[in-house]
Order: sequence, then C-alpha cells, then structure tokens
Amino acid sequence: MKVKKLTIDLDQTRLVDITFEIKRSLALIGQSGSGKSLTLKALLGMLPSSMKMNLESDFVLTTGKRVAFIPQNPFTALSPLTKIAKQFFVDSNRVEKLFEEVGLKKELLERFPPELSGGQLQRVVIAMALSNRPKLLLLDEPTTALDPQTRIVIIDLLKKLQKKENFLMLFVSHDIASAQKLCEDICVLKEGRVIESGKMKEIIINPQMDYTRALIEANFANREFRK
Repeated sequence: MKVKKLTIDLDQTRLVDITFEIKRSLALIGQSGSGKSLTLKALLGMLPSSMKMNLESDFVLTTGKRVAFIPQNPFTALSPLTKIAKQFFVDSNRVEKLFEEVGLKKELLERFPPELSGGQLQRVVIAMALSNRPKLLLLDEPTTALDPQTRIVIIDLLKKLQKKENFLMLFVSHDIASAQKLCEDICVLKEGRVIESGKMKEIIINPQMDYTRALIEANFANREFRK
C-alpha cells in the first residue's frame, strides 16, 4: 500500500505532509504533536471538518479494500452494557473461530466488557477488527493501556495473526520497543514530516537523525518522549 502524498491543513497552516509505503508492517513513530494520530484519523476518514485533507493512495481509496481499526484503549472501545456476543456483526460461527484464534474461550461471549481483564478485552477488540477479513489493519497505540507482560502477549498474537491472515499493518505509537517487535519498517515523524525511514533493525541500530536517536534513547530508558 502506497500513500503517495497525504496533506492535512488547518486554516493556512500545513500540519501534515507525508508519503510512505506499507510493504507488510510499518510503524509511524514520533513524539506527541508529530502528526501520527492525525495521519491515522485521515486514513480512517475521521478528521475534524475544520481540517482539509488531500490523500493519494493505491489502497485506501480503492473500492472493495477492507480496512480495520484497533483503538488505543480496549476499556472504552466496547459498550459496557452490552454482552460481547451482541457487539459482533458477523456469523456466530465466525465469531467463535476468531475467539479460538485470539485465545479466548467462547463462554466469554456471554459476559459484559467490565467482567473481562484488559488483556482479554484487547483480544476481543482484535477479534472484532479481523471479523471482516481486513486487508489493512490500523493500530493506534494498542499496547499503551496494558501491563508489560500482557503487552508482549498481544504483540506476539498480532504477529501470529498477520502471518495467518496476511493483512498489512500500520502501527501508530510512541512505543518503539513494541514497534520493534512487531514491524519490519519504520517512519519517524517530526512536525508532520517524515524525517527518517527504512528498515526497523537498521534505524534502531544506526539512526541518522538526532531526533530519532533521542526518541530511541528515551524509549528504551522507559521514558515517554514528549515535548
């Protein structure tokens, strides 16, 4: 999938102006305000009406291509007053198969979201995202609300599911450690521009930009890099 040119403007200010390609799995990394969340909202068609967008893509704008989304917080992604089973809109057999794939017991379908743990809820959200067999999976910091051990489990699950279902993946996060485990490629954003991109392994080992180096050092020192 190629996003040849994505621009986002507010009044006379250009907030985002980027080009990137998702070959298999791509991480968009940057500090708060770098444009990564705006980019994700643009791909989902969720930008505020006050913002103007231009997007050229060989994928997102093509009729029939399926896109799914996994939000940041699984605790707010589901209706707390509706049983899990009622929040799926596909055949029950498909739901039970998905539950098996994400490692959940089908009995949980009859429970309400507040009765599940954070890790279980994130697995439910992943199952929902995969229910229509998407070709592209967009992830908005899906490990942020999870404890470190559960975070590792969810990353491993996503890798396994991608291998099986063969979808493309765009991982938007400040969490370079998780992105490194999940994604093959990386784009580093600063003030709405890509300042460095390439293979994840190469950039983690030998970043060319001071900004990228600072992000990596801050992240692996267990500190979130923010303004």
